[in-house]
Amino acid sequence: MVKNIFILLFICLAIDVMAFEGHEFKSKEQGLKGQDTSAYQTQRLRINALLAERSAKFGQYDQSLNSRTGIFGLQTKKDIRNSNEILRQIVLDDNNIFKELKTLMEYKDLEVTAVKTSADQTNDRIDNYKVAIKSLQDKNEQLSTELKSIKKGKSLLNIFNVLLIFTMVAITLFFVNKLKRKSAN
Repeated sequence: MVKNIFILLFICLAIDVMAFEGHEFKSKEQGLKGQDTSAYQTQRLRINALLAERSAKFGQYDQSLNSRTGIFGLQTKKDIRNSNEILRQIVLDDNNIFKELKTLMEYKDLEVTAVKTSADQTNDRIDNYKVAIKSLQDKNEQLSTELKSIKKGKSLLNIFNVLLIFTMVAITLFFVNKLKRKSAN
């Protein structure tokens, strides 16, 4: 019965390890935007090493359960003590794995916080750019309106100048004709 429970635990752990490694593979394959920090990578490698060590110890435990050095193929106290010691080491390894996983999750939380901060800063910069673009567009529109009014004023001034020149030419011709008539008389 105990043997079946430990085999079930071993299978569950093996599935967890494969799922964790599969998640790693998927993350690398998808090309996550943010690269894992070196501390995070080191922590993951440390956890993988602890999981491999635990798996090896579980194999030793399984072998120690099958070891029967007593009379008539029974287990001796030494066999049971050896099995219990291996099981105690597995539990200690599990505690270390949980501590390391907690540290890993803290690293991941720090990464998530850094990504959120970066995203917030990027959004703020984008908003500032939008405000700057809007003010430049408004200024451009204002300058275009001023340019149109200046061009309109210049056109009126040109028309006025042309009329003034025609008027001066007409007055000059009028006086020249008048002088010619007086000189001819």
